[in-house]
Amino acid sequence: MTDITTDLSQDKSFWGHPKGLGYIVFTEAWERFSFYGMQALLVLYMAGHLFKPEFAEKVLGFGAFRSAVEGVFGPLSVQALASQVFGLYVGMIYLMPVLGGLIGDRLTGRKAAVAAGAILMAIGHFMMAFEAAFLFALLLIILGCGLLKGNLAAQVGSLYAKTDSRRDQGYSLYCMAINIGVFVSPLVCGTLGELYGWHYGFGAAGIGMVIGTLVYLRGAKYLPDDAKRIKGEPAAKLQKGDGLAIFATLLMLLITSLYWVAQSQVWNTYAIWARDRLDRNFLGFEIPVTWFQSLDGLAVLVLTPVAIAYWKWQAKKRTEPVELVKVAMGCGVFALACGLLTIGELIAGGGKVWLIWPVVFHFICAWGYLYAGPVTLAAISRSAPAPVNAMMLGAYYLSIFVGGVASGWLGRFYEHMTPGHFWLMHGAIVAAGAVILMVFRKPLARAMRLDVAA
Repeated sequence: MTDITTDLSQDKSFWGHPKGLGYIVFTEAWERFSFYGMQALLVLYMAGHLFKPEFAEKVLGFGAFRSAVEGVFGPLSVQALASQVFGLYVGMIYLMPVLGGLIGDRLTGRKAAVAAGAILMAIGHFMMAFEAAFLFALLLIILGCGLLKGNLAAQVGSLYAKTDSRRDQGYSLYCMAINIGVFVSPLVCGTLGELYGWHYGFGAAGIGMVIGTLVYLRGAKYLPDDAKRIKGEPAAKLQKGDGLAIFATLLMLLITSLYWVAQSQVWNTYAIWARDRLDRNFLGFEIPVTWFQSLDGLAVLVLTPVAIAYWKWQAKKRTEPVELVKVAMGCGVFALACGLLTIGELIAGGGKVWLIWPVVFHFICAWGYLYAGPVTLAAISRSAPAPVNAMMLGAYYLSIFVGGVASGWLGRFYEHMTPGHFWLMHGAIVAAGAVILMVFRKPLARAMRLDVAA
């Protein structure tokens, strides 16, 4: 069979990258529009509306669900329950791609897995418009995202040869698409949900998912046809050294979960903090809470070309840090961002926090994300053995699973700590990830068969 990856790697029709990357990028942008549009509203919706006693009784299965959650995590207030449920939801969203990647690698092929996942997510988003179906809607979104995420990310790597230097840039463009969705969706879905009704916001998210599905189906012919390999050829086997590389990758992901503890909180308790602690009045207009979360995506969009140009300049001078050092730097930068929120609280005293602090916070977070997020994906894509490449890219989301569940658990302390101490705690957690990565970067890089930093 012809090596389609070799053919595609010669294609430079999408900003110097294979044409298939363009369809993946636009699919991911619309998928993230739907996902983050709903997510921007989720904690506010649960804490401010759905989980209140007069509404919660209308949700099918809610009593048994709450009992199960509190059986594990203890009695929870409405706000703490909303934070914990959000953490569990995000955790499961990023756990399922491991199974979804395995299904794509070994059973259905990546194209079929992505298409099925997109359809399930679209149905789930539309079901969010009905309060009674809330838990079932979350379940469909979780299952759909599991099929879509690991397989779509793996298809980015399959467009490039192992030695193609454009791979890191390709994943940066992929992550930029994520942040287009992150930026736009709170402005659209968040505004509709906060100002006109929750279900308008959720419905807009569903429409975005339908568009993403259609884009992917239209561009599928430009992607590697792995389904033919699965049907017509024996499955590839792991080689000597692959087991160590897999173990080292999982260990790296466990360390980077400390980064995602803090990052996940931006979409969790941060919404409650912004609602209650920020002076959101600007020229007589009260800024919706979800607009602050859109800054996360805007900042990444602004800084992505800067980061790519900076890395190219460093590469020419042979001073570009290797992958694990970049990830450690991203953790360190994010820790500084959390520290800024603490400083903002100290300056505010008992009053409201100025708008400048969240703006600066999100731009510093974005620089840290560009070093931690896409670089980790590229490292896994380069290191993971071919027979389990999609599964290992799905395993990338294990770190977000751990971080999401942990952030939900930590959310309960927001009611018992000062906001400044709450953010300082998260800064310390992500800073620990930076230190651990720097200490163990050389043995990890060797085991993962990556370049080793001096």
